[in-house]
Amino acid sequence: MAPSAILSPEPISNAENDSTIVFQTTVDLVSSKFPEKFKPLPLVNTVEVPEDDNIAVPKPQRVSVMPSVGDHTADRADGSSRLSRIVSGILEPASGAKKLRKMLLETNELIICPGVYDGLSARTAMELGFNAMYMTGAGTTASRIGQPDLAIAQLHEMRENAEMIANLDPFGPPLIADMDTGYGGPIMVARTVEQYIRAGVAGAHLEDQVLTKRCGHLSGKKVVPREEYISRIRAAHAARVRLQSDFVLIARTDALQTLGYEECISRLRAAREEGADVGLLEGFTSKAQAAQAVKDLAPWPLLLNSVENGKSPVITVDEAREMGFRIMIFSFATLAPAYVAIRETLARLKNEGVVGTPSHITPVKLFEVCGLQHSMAVDTNAGGTSFVGEL
Repeated sequence: MAPSAILSPEPISNAENDSTIVFQTTVDLVSSKFPEKFKPLPLVNTVEVPEDDNIAVPKPQRVSVMPSVGDHTADRADGSSRLSRIVSGILEPASGAKKLRKMLLETNELIICPGVYDGLSARTAMELGFNAMYMTGAGTTASRIGQPDLAIAQLHEMRENAEMIANLDPFGPPLIADMDTGYGGPIMVARTVEQYIRAGVAGAHLEDQVLTKRCGHLSGKKVVPREEYISRIRAAHAARVRLQSDFVLIARTDALQTLGYEECISRLRAAREEGADVGLLEGFTSKAQAAQAVKDLAPWPLLLNSVENGKSPVITVDEAREMGFRIMIFSFATLAPAYVAIRETLARLKNEGVVGTPSHITPVKLFEVCGLQHSMAVDTNAGGTSFVGEL
């Protein structure tokens, strides 16, 4: 069921100066997909008109998600849309946040997000047609600065990497990103959310670990008091409201190791009360516990972090879908295989003197994955002649 738009009965008028008047109307998003206490996001439309002109208050524009001609599988029997229709059916560039929020509100499908950490891994996920992606903090830390996931990468590294990935294709899948602890107190949390929004990130998870945090699948995690965690959530929600963004705020708790399951559920409920859109309980100890969390927090959507060989049992996509999770991220989906492939290749080079690249993996092939044809078309359509002929 799509969110309904509720217009305020009277437009709000603010005189900015002698020559310009700014009109804004407020729209609230509400949906039965979220619990009653879900805090809606006010979406504000503004327009500037000369003071002497006739004044017309603009109506909010909604992006329609239309199935392709002849495609009778675009919508489900219950009226919900398919994820592929959300991504491909929008005929003009839309923010990743808008796409992700529509996926949550207008579909019932599990949103599968492979973990990506650089341009090539993201381009590969896009080549295979994934409807969303996840920028892993562990992968970003390892690939950009060659360090373990121990709170070494900070806002600058994380935001810069997320911005690059999120803007590879304006028509591409939305990007969820790791936001760690927000990198400080409420002021830094708000700053982080604002920078992620301006970078084009669709959503991010904010956790309750101490600032000297570690990967969620390591032992010895410590968390801040519940009140301090909720202040982070409150600051994050206020920041995205201030920027009038559809940014999806994901509340994550790592309290299971030290404080137990019931405290995790209490923290996530409190985060939901303060405006978080999605919940993430990190480090489930059993499949039964994961399924119970979905039930205990229903109908609030939950995200499942799948880390094979981590602290949690392996839960397949089909199992997660059956349990009722709405988003599933695979944090090490590209990082771990990349290490294996790189190490095997370098060992072959060291021992045999050759790299052994498969014959179909040519420089042209790799560049095509990274948008070669589009770049050439830009030059040619502009009248350039740099790429006439074959490469």
